[in-house]
Amino acid sequence: MSDLKPARRRDSKPKAESGAEPGSEPRSKPRAKPRTKPAVPAKAVGRVLKARTPKPVDRATMVEIFRRLHAANPEPRGELDYTNPYTLLVAVALSAQATDVGVNKATKALFPVADTPQRMLDLGEEGLREHIRTLNFFNTKAKNVIAAARRLVEEFGGEVPNSVEILETLPGVGRKTASVVVNIAFGDPRVAVDTHIFRVTNRLPLAITRTPLETQEALEALIPDEFRLHAHHWLILHGRYICKARRPECWRCPVNDLCRYPDKTIP
Repeated sequence: MSDLKPARRRDSKPKAESGAEPGSEPRSKPRAKPRTKPAVPAKAVGRVLKARTPKPVDRATMVEIFRRLHAANPEPRGELDYTNPYTLLVAVALSAQATDVGVNKATKALFPVADTPQRMLDLGEEGLREHIRTLNFFNTKAKNVIAAARRLVEEFGGEVPNSVEILETLPGVGRKTASVVVNIAFGDPRVAVDTHIFRVTNRLPLAITRTPLETQEALEALIPDEFRLHAHHWLILHGRYICKARRPECWRCPVNDLCRYPDKTIP
């Protein structure tokens, strides 16, 4: 018997694709790129947003808005407890990043023992911290209140000056705090702007603004004189209890028919 084995059959090479050189690997067809939705141009987005932003109300409508707010609450009051201009200044300064209810709980025992700048200095920073420990950033607030009390004693005879510009120079006192103090304590018709007033102003809208300072300047220029003194309280209470951030209660809003906000809610 022969030791020779039959030769193995060679596999046939795949045929080269048309246009390919002999011996080269077959070319795979290029994959088609997935179709993507074309991006919306920034200008188009801007036009849509602009179209959804209503124009501010006219003067006659603004007068009617404040007439109704006045009719519903002729003598509005803030919700912070105080006994004099100094305790008002302290209460408003402590209310930053805190609720009025929380501040009132903290100051209930504080103000009977520290209702003037001198008595606050006598209490001292450590004693003040013990009273306001339940409030956010109480260490920083205690330091600022004591520093402000020292300046009031040394430079102003222990009195709170009726000046936004001067009050703003005190530690821990910004434009909003200073405006609230001169408005409530001295009857200066300033419109202090917080997050509620900023929201209501731009929702109605009374004005289209970008910052609290810009909002304050616009409101103080636009609100009729007869309503400006209490405008701060009307707007802040309206924003806190009716024109809420997440779900405004439009169905019980006294100015619903005058408001131009495009996303009104229903009960």
